[in-house]
Amino acid sequence: MLLLILSLHRIQLFLFSNTKNRMKRVISPVIVILALALSLQAQTAPDAGELTRLLKEFLDGASRNDAAVHDRFWAEDLIYTGSTGRRVGKADIMRDVRSAPAPKPGDPTISYGAEDIRIQQYGDTAIVAFRLIGKSEKEGKTEVTNYLNTGTFLKRNGKWQVVSWQATKMPPSAGESEEAKKKEERSQNKQQ
Repeated sequence: MLLLILSLHRIQLFLFSNTKNRMKRVISPVIVILALALSLQAQTAPDAGELTRLLKEFLDGASRNDAAVHDRFWAEDLIYTGSTGRRVGKADIMRDVRSAPAPKPGDPTISYGAEDIRIQQYGDTAIVAFRLIGKSEKEGKTEVTNYLNTGTFLKRNGKWQVVSWQATKMPPSAGESEEAKKKEERSQNKQQ
């Protein structure tokens, strides 16, 4: 950053050395503003790589219901608002993860992934927003559910953890909606 400021100062001195040319006076501040804006934009999320890695490791572990991964990811003072509107803390999540029965043969295989990851960092605080892709596979059939998730990460003692999380279920696409309607109709016809 210091090197950038010194370079900009040299450019400004060069442009202002000829006082007869007013155009140079107008262009100089524009160059300075553009250079500063570009440097600030490049620094908005210096830990984006680490935060993306943490998110992907978490989603991989959550796919296996790995309690250790959940314990590392969530801060003790977490506030988690699920897509159903249920608000819980880390203790609630850990209790649910630890009490979940082990998968049995024939149970669906569940996996989670992230797309459209956006990260904004403000010092030791970062906002991570992404589209969560949940896949459930059973007997050769795959069901996909999409959520928009936003997490607030806080860096404490050199370690990033989530202190707040919001999940919102996305409505199915037009094609998925039609398939869901047909499935519901078939189910109702079987009951009659």
